[in-house]
Amino acid sequence: MSVVETEIDGRGVATVWLNRPERNNAYNGEMISALLETFGRLAADDACRLVVIRGRGKHFQAGADLSWIREVRAKDWNANAEVSRNTTHAVQGLTTFPKPTIALIHGGCFGGGAGVAAACDIIIAARDAIFSITEARWGLMAAPIFPQLISRMGPGRTRRYSLTCERFSGERAMEIGLVDEVCDAADLDATAAPIIDALLHCPPDALAQSKESILKYSALYFSALEMEEMVRPHAAKRLTPEADEGLASFLEKREPDWYPAEGKG
Repeated sequence: MSVVETEIDGRGVATVWLNRPERNNAYNGEMISALLETFGRLAADDACRLVVIRGRGKHFQAGADLSWIREVRAKDWNANAEVSRNTTHAVQGLTTFPKPTIALIHGGCFGGGAGVAAACDIIIAARDAIFSITEARWGLMAAPIFPQLISRMGPGRTRRYSLTCERFSGERAMEIGLVDEVCDAADLDATAAPIIDALLHCPPDALAQSKESILKYSALYFSALEMEEMVRPHAAKRLTPEADEGLASFLEKREPDWYPAEGKG
């Protein structure tokens, strides 16, 4: 069973399923590699006109698999840098994918899941979906997805939600620009249908050139050096004592030691 599955219908609409439902579709090294391979393949496939991304099970995507992150921490700098590099390239590859992308969000959309969504051209969310940019809560940081979040929400709201790690609803996500449409969870497909039809009425090359130009003028293309500048702090933060304590507190289901003593209990 693949952790990323792909279906393409007769219209050329590809559905990419995040497929680790037993882990709430939390990403690990295997999922990152599968996403890189999948979007590389679909970019070159003329049968694919557009891509819909969704999650199997109860949630869209729960961010990083923190048990896996803890395993990565035990490795050397080069291994940690490579994990951050692959993560950065996966997010950037989705952002610059030459065909339209639509994220359909249900359940939880946390951490890197919010980054995956923000990298897409169109986001449709269930009203009762729950979003959170969670990295700082666990002593980590989210450099590879900040450009996409800033592009969607602006610096101010990205600062708020990346620093507080608050949870917010699909309705609130639409208010702040992270989401384009909200609907009942049962109506995600019906809400996406006219948008997909509108995209299919447009010729592929015009869409690709339009998207490339929009990304260029939005400063969402990055050089290899700029991408490495995202990689280094992302990997370095994972190796700090704060990350060690944050991940331990999550796995042990307790408050971290930086939370004030009078608030514990």
